[in-house]
Amino acid sequence: MSFNAIILEKEEAMGVTCSLKNVNKQQLLTQQGDTLIQVAYSSINYKDALAITNKSPVVRQWPMVPGIDGVGTVIECASGRYQKGDRVILNGWGCGETHWGCLAQYAYLQSDWLIPLPDNLTAYQSMIIGTAGYTAALCILRIVDFGVKPQDGMVLVTGASGGVGSIAITLLTKLGYQVTASTSKMDEAHYLQKLGAVNVIDSQTLKETGKPLQKEMWSAVVDAVGSHTLANACAQTQYGGIVVCLGLAQGMDFPATVAPFILRGITLAGVDSVMASYDKRVTAWNLLAQHLDEDILSYVGRTITLNECAKVADQMIAGKVKGRFVVDVNKQQS
Repeated sequence: MSFNAIILEKEEAMGVTCSLKNVNKQQLLTQQGDTLIQVAYSSINYKDALAITNKSPVVRQWPMVPGIDGVGTVIECASGRYQKGDRVILNGWGCGETHWGCLAQYAYLQSDWLIPLPDNLTAYQSMIIGTAGYTAALCILRIVDFGVKPQDGMVLVTGASGGVGSIAITLLTKLGYQVTASTSKMDEAHYLQKLGAVNVIDSQTLKETGKPLQKEMWSAVVDAVGSHTLANACAQTQYGGIVVCLGLAQGMDFPATVAPFILRGITLAGVDSVMASYDKRVTAWNLLAQHLDEDILSYVGRTITLNECAKVADQMIAGKVKGRFVVDVNKQQS
């Protein structure tokens, strides 16, 4: 058996290369796993884009198949956890970094990395959601569990045009919250408003150094940007509010003071989607399956082929994309 896969290779003369290649099953089975799945769809996330473009040292073993997301059908499962024909989802677990991922027609994975595809989601819809949407759901669950209610005030979502931001806005709106979307793409305001944002602000207003304490504006924040944006979001959060941090699009630094924490009692909560427990994953996916409707998912998602992954990765790193890119790994480029 042979199949198509995106292969990242590192050579002294050429540096890192990205190409679509034909791979045989024996190469795949050199990966540590117990479950072979036939992949139906994958997606392009920011981490995938970093790996494909080599803009950050995401990949730790070479050669590598990127793709932190995947959905497909179980072919065989040595652990017995899944049966042949079961439909399963992968998010994270080091795939695309230390283990071959799902930008391929087949993947060999650990069964305890997988969760069942919810009954009321199609395989395609699950990859519109992907790690971006699943991470957004983890953030929303953190806000809800913290006790923030819709009547407590506006929720800020930064990096709003991206995959996490798009799903976060939609999910928060479905749950009754009012959302302000922060974006560098003000020409995409209509897109964000269709997702449910009641206000759209220019992200530049958050990107510069701000005062340690600013006007209280947000009951909660979902931040995918980091750096000065995160610091200003904390400084603008209402007394007793929560800021959920999950990304670093602006930077990994956090140039803030302790003032919002000791004078307003706010909480800064980190969310990691890569190693989250099985129960957290299932809860997040059930939330998504319950509240995201087909029209919104179709509006957010766009389908590409394996051949187009490198081009989309470049555009993503350049900040020129919106929404989610689903990769149909079995479709040939037209």
